[in-house]
Amino acid sequence: MAKATKPARRGTGPRGEHNREEFAALVTKAAEGLVRMEGLRGLGMRRLASVIGYAPNSIYNGVGDLDAVVMRVNARTLERLHAALTGAIRPDAAPRDNALAVADAYLAFVASDPQVWSLVFEHSVAPDSAFPDWYAAALARATDLVDGVLEPLIPDAGERRQAVATLWAGLHGLASLSTSNKLAVLTPEPPRDLARLLVGRFLRP
Repeated sequence: MAKATKPARRGTGPRGEHNREEFAALVTKAAEGLVRMEGLRGLGMRRLASVIGYAPNSIYNGVGDLDAVVMRVNARTLERLHAALTGAIRPDAAPRDNALAVADAYLAFVASDPQVWSLVFEHSVAPDSAFPDWYAAALARATDLVDGVLEPLIPDAGERRQAVATLWAGLHGLASLSTSNKLAVLTPEPPRDLARLLVGRFLRP
């Protein structure tokens, strides 16, 4: 006779309705929704607690302070970005074409969810604070993907690391100007065309 599977352990989260992972996911999803509607200014601990129907202390005890909540939202955003960039890569495509496709996917991702994306860059932590391992891993997954796309074009690891940072910063600037409607002050060209120009010229032999 097959052994019965034990149900997920309950009681580790506030009120015993969720385990710790489920409660963290509940808080993260609610915080993401607030940021999507109102930006960082709409995210406060009391407001967040009200949305999920818990007391603020439950979030402090189950997830951490507001910085910890923001990092969970940002880690989720980076994982979603990783999925979007992965979907743009074609194994049979030329490396340069994949680099351009990744740039397209990055701008499309930002345009589809600008408030949540901007939280990754708007929120800052103390200079001497180390990122939790799970957040560092989410960030590394996104940057490592770009590194892999560029590897056939830039074999040297040190130069490639600098290239990843340079292109990421350049695309971030284009995306920021575009989503804030400030890019038109500089040029009428669409951000996708400028991103392709940036990546194409940067990777030119």
